[in-house]
Amino acid sequence: MKGIVWLKHILSLILGIFFINVGIGHFVEPEWFEPIVPDILGDPTFWVLITGAMEVALGVGLIVPQTRKYSSILMVLFLVAIYWANLNMWINDIPLEGKTFATIWHVIRLLAQVLMILIALWVGGWLQIRQRNTNK
Repeated sequence: MKGIVWLKHILSLILGIFFINVGIGHFVEPEWFEPIVPDILGDPTFWVLITGAMEVALGVGLIVPQTRKYSSILMVLFLVAIYWANLNMWINDIPLEGKTFATIWHVIRLLAQVLMILIALWVGGWLQIRQRNTNK
């Protein structure tokens, strides 16, 4: 059981640092993220900066054990909501840095999104993984 607790801490740290890093990237280079913001939302810079701040906050919240449970569920909601931008990029074949991506890369991105959702649910205690009974 102790190993599971440590694994949750390690995965929380990895995912949290990833979110913080990407969130900071929204402020350092917002123009990189702007093309995938759906037009219907209006000013892409606004949305890039808001989502960047949310990513930093969620990353920190996931790392801190006392806030992990609620940060993890908020992260799941965030990941579902922002996938709209990735789907927009896929459907409309929007280039980043002048390059478009083959369908396989969009599928991999979708799978990564699902994996991050599952990890967030697990480390926050919202998803239970049954352990095998080895005393049979």
